[in-house]
Amino acid sequence: MADGTDSRRPAPSAPPPDGAPAPSPDGDAYLERRALNRGSAGWLLLTGLGVAYVVSGDYAGWNFGLAQAGFGGLAVAAVLMGLMYTCLVFSQAEMAAVVPTAGGGYGFARRALGTWGGFLTGTAILIEYILAPAAIAIFIGDYVESLHLFGLTSGWPVYLACFVLFIGIHLWGVGEALRFSFVVTGVAVTALLVFAVGALGDFDAGRLDDIPVDHTAFGASSWLPFGLLGIWSAFPFGMWFFLGVEGVPLAAEETRDPARSLPKAMALSIGILLVLALLTFLAATGAHGSNAVRDAGNPLVAALEGGGGPTPLSRFVNYAGLAGLVASFFSLIYAGSRQLFALSRAGYLPRFLSLTSRRKAPYLGLLVPGALGFALAAATGDGARMLNVAVFGATISYALMALSHIALRRREPDLPRPYRTPGGVVTSSVALVLACAALVATFLVDKAAALIALGVYAVALAYFACYSRHRLVASAPEEEFAALAAAEAELERD
Repeated sequence: MADGTDSRRPAPSAPPPDGAPAPSPDGDAYLERRALNRGSAGWLLLTGLGVAYVVSGDYAGWNFGLAQAGFGGLAVAAVLMGLMYTCLVFSQAEMAAVVPTAGGGYGFARRALGTWGGFLTGTAILIEYILAPAAIAIFIGDYVESLHLFGLTSGWPVYLACFVLFIGIHLWGVGEALRFSFVVTGVAVTALLVFAVGALGDFDAGRLDDIPVDHTAFGASSWLPFGLLGIWSAFPFGMWFFLGVEGVPLAAEETRDPARSLPKAMALSIGILLVLALLTFLAATGAHGSNAVRDAGNPLVAALEGGGGPTPLSRFVNYAGLAGLVASFFSLIYAGSRQLFALSRAGYLPRFLSLTSRRKAPYLGLLVPGALGFALAAATGDGARMLNVAVFGATISYALMALSHIALRRREPDLPRPYRTPGGVVTSSVALVLACAALVATFLVDKAAALIALGVYAVALAYFACYSRHRLVASAPEEEFAALAAAEAELERD
């Protein structure tokens, strides 16, 4: 079953009812032209992938939460978001072992919540993974300009170079792509550890709460200078320490022994990210104060320099920040291509987008989102706004994935589960509640970004309701898993 085929699947003898999946348009050849390179990654490369998705968030972005909530408020927000991601990752690990397909969260929701649930989840994930690389391309441009590399300035030539170069590596092959990502991520993580050691040498706990207090805010204090509501407003920024780690299951069809490798890699990834978040947050705010880094585009460098000139360590961290951005950009392109591949292979999106090359790379799944991401980056230059749109899509998908775990536990309690989530539905329920809270918080931070994401969502849902839901492909792995579950449930009732 893990390879998307099953001898028990009967060929339909009559046309399927309206809205039900149809057989493959051209039989077995349909899936042959949409095959990924199986067995390319083990648990170590997958762990690197999980960290790569996120590592750029340690270098910048999280610190803007200090301007919303101060040190105490952002600390509480980061702890709650860390709890949300930990619960979500362990819930996903169980479902990834049961439904090891390239659809990731969409495949889980398709099995547990039906076609509408699958499409809602997959679309939300796609919003996240198309918008985030576009935003990071802009941040890479800003870094290149600030470092005076080759005399370049932040603009469309740099964005284009990013997309062309790194999509090219992905087209070369998934094994090469994941190894490249692993090396760059290793550089970025090493630099974070070096930064923490250097910055903690200047640590002073008295500097943590140095942001001026807004005494008009309810519950304001030196630790919560913007009051209790600031904690909620800081949720999206607390997410930056972990945003993207949920994408590891998208590599399921290219993984050796996914039932064992995926849960192990996901647990290791979130463990590493929790440690990095703690070290980065404390070291950056304690070195020269929360007020010094709250509005900095490069908070780690600001923490090291403290208003003075560059130092050898700050220069090193500055260059390593570029490596962190490259790692996240590169891995998010991978995630977006696999989500688009899975949705189009099953007919939720135009089927031609799932075609793969001789090297088993979904070339249109890479090129089409890449072209769209470049166009958005070049046209707007607003990386912060695009990241906020991506966060909105992410929070919707988190809520639906947590709900999928709960529904699958309730509806199929006897389903063989190679890995079981510690805490069961209690764990996924915590993730669900916190994801809903984070979704509402996006409106507190950037209402325009939330409305843009809702508009894109509405267009996608109209397309599904009016067109693609009548043209789903029954032999796609995610559809087969759901069909087999329905058939087995029917047999049990009989």
